Amino acid sequence: MIKSVCGYCGVGCGLEYDEKSLIGDVTYPVNFGSVCSKGVSELVSIQTESRLLRPMIRENIDEDLLTCKWEDATSLIAQKIKQTSKEKIGFYLSGQLLTEDYYIANKLGKGFIGTGNVDTNSRTCMSSAVVAYKKSIGADFVPLRMNDIFKSDLLILAGANTAEAHVVFHNRIKKAKKEGLKVVVIDPRNTDTAKIADIYLPIKVGGDIDFFNLISKRLIDEELYNKEFVENHINNFELLKNKFKRAPVTKMLKRTGLTQEQFDEFFELYKKSDNIITAWTMGLNQSVQGVDKNLALLNTHLLTGKIFKEGNGPLSLTGQPNAMGGREVGGLSTTLAVHLGFDKESVKKVSKFWKSENVATSAGLTATQMLEANLDVLIICHTDPIYHLPNRNKMEQLIKKIPFVVEINAYENSETAKYAHVRLPASPWGEKEGTQTNLDRTITRQERLTRQSIDSKPDWEIFQLIAQELGFKEAFNFKNPKEIFLEYQEMTKLNGYMDIHKADYDELSNNAFIWGEKIKGFLTPDKKGNLFFVENKLLSEKTSLEYPFILLTGRTRDQWHSGTKTNLPATLLKFKELNFCEIHPHDAQKLHIKDGDAIKVVSKRGELITKALVTESINEKNIFIPISNRDVNYLTLDLYDAESLQPDYNHSAVKILKI
Repeated sequence: MIKSVCGYCGVGCGLEYDEKSLIGDVTYPVNFGSVCSKGVSELVSIQTESRLLRPMIRENIDEDLLTCKWEDATSLIAQKIKQTSKEKIGFYLSGQLLTEDYYIANKLGKGFIGTGNVDTNSRTCMSSAVVAYKKSIGADFVPLRMNDIFKSDLLILAGANTAEAHVVFHNRIKKAKKEGLKVVVIDPRNTDTAKIADIYLPIKVGGDIDFFNLISKRLIDEELYNKEFVENHINNFELLKNKFKRAPVTKMLKRTGLTQEQFDEFFELYKKSDNIITAWTMGLNQSVQGVDKNLALLNTHLLTGKIFKEGNGPLSLTGQPNAMGGREVGGLSTTLAVHLGFDKESVKKVSKFWKSENVATSAGLTATQMLEANLDVLIICHTDPIYHLPNRNKMEQLIKKIPFVVEINAYENSETAKYAHVRLPASPWGEKEGTQTNLDRTITRQERLTRQSIDSKPDWEIFQLIAQELGFKEAFNFKNPKEIFLEYQEMTKLNGYMDIHKADYDELSNNAFIWGEKIKGFLTPDKKGNLFFVENKLLSEKTSLEYPFILLTGRTRDQWHSGTKTNLPATLLKFKELNFCEIHPHDAQKLHIKDGDAIKVVSKRGELITKALVTESINEKNIFIPISNRDVNYLTLDLYDAESLQPDYNHSAVKILKI
């Protein structure tokens, strides 16, 4: 029996494999044997016919891709990099990479090529939370764990549909409810998650800042905040208090779309709850004011002191298996490595550790900036930017202008593939070994379960081959993932609060390691948390007579992103509908649309064809299309948060036409 960890969402469930079947690991402290429909389909995704199995190459994207040798492909990539200034080179990584893959890619890009343009698709899901954590508590650190729900009195889920996006964690929530946990769900859709709520609040799209500000204002006005905690551990309280004196409460409540009775019922429960956890994901993060939404939420925990103690705190829910590990390594372009920035002291430390004089000295392009930056070389690894970036028509035109695009992928059917000059076959989950960190700092080892397919290679080895072709053989001479992990562990010692160096690689399959457990206070320079006054600036796209609906996007229970791994014939027998558009009955009636009708959804940027799902589960004037619809980003707009550069995916104005 081989123990491993699931490679889908950020919950990171333990798995066991015996060459015939895949089951949940009953001893693993996250899922205790449970596994969702995506997890049990992992084995199918390895053997699918859609696998990319050999290196391929072409001079321009109008030609056919031809099979080539690894040596020819890596030699060409190295040649193009040598001919290009570092400012014109970009590495576009993914939260589906293992930590060792991330480490080698980041070391090569930022450490030896010297480009800061190393970023990840986590930019589109978690960067707003990262920025807010750093501003508020001093570091990109999640100060509690999923099992804290069993020590809490109240769980607030804001813009998070755990029943479909974090299924096993959702089942743990249901178990905690039986032990007394109360659950509040805040969402414009009456989701499967909302159906288990003690209180469901159908918030109006864009009302999140106002909602959390109303909580903070009530806490201050009614003197329900933790005065001792605020006085000793929190900055900017008087500033926030004075700002809230002039806050237009009636207008704020109206913008939430909630009644006074609904808010009061919630606040009564909030007041009498000793231990509170607030969990959130893309519903808050994916916004032109994503950072502000996160700060408004974090303010409530700083005011109440419900943070850094059991059963309390802000719990951001990552969507990808190793988004957390990638952030720890330095996978975001706004960090250098191991949570260190680009200040002179950090650059000096990293340069000495890597023994390189070429280390990047400033933050580079984010993933959401790369296609617009006139790059000459773009290396894309285990992600599909043409599918997942907003305003797809625009992105398709931009990527065509990049002279040299490399795609490293385990699968051949990505939307980005048609724009690649070189395609390199990577080993997927089950064919490689390495570590990942789930959403609450739990580090586990992913084990190799089966043989490596034909000509594919693990991602770390692909980046190492490129590094060696560039002449960096001494710095990139690793024999296996363990050697990489050991070097990474040593590097974490450069950061005073990262205790990942205490983990034992050989034990990680049987005993997960949770880093940061001794951190029980703020990581800011003065060891105090920072309150920020934020207000709803209504920056998202507005509806109009021509485009009267707001498009919401999100995951469905059985599908993973574009369905490369999950939308397979062998996995679909028990799966939910893939292609649909939720629309409220009143809106459907006005448009003479019936359930199941083919419809065209149109924005200023593009259009798609889908099928109407008439349901009262969504607010009027909103529609919902799952992200498993590969065409969804033809509709979305490329408007970004000013600080996090995360897209505003959930606020696009659209119209609906019956076909």
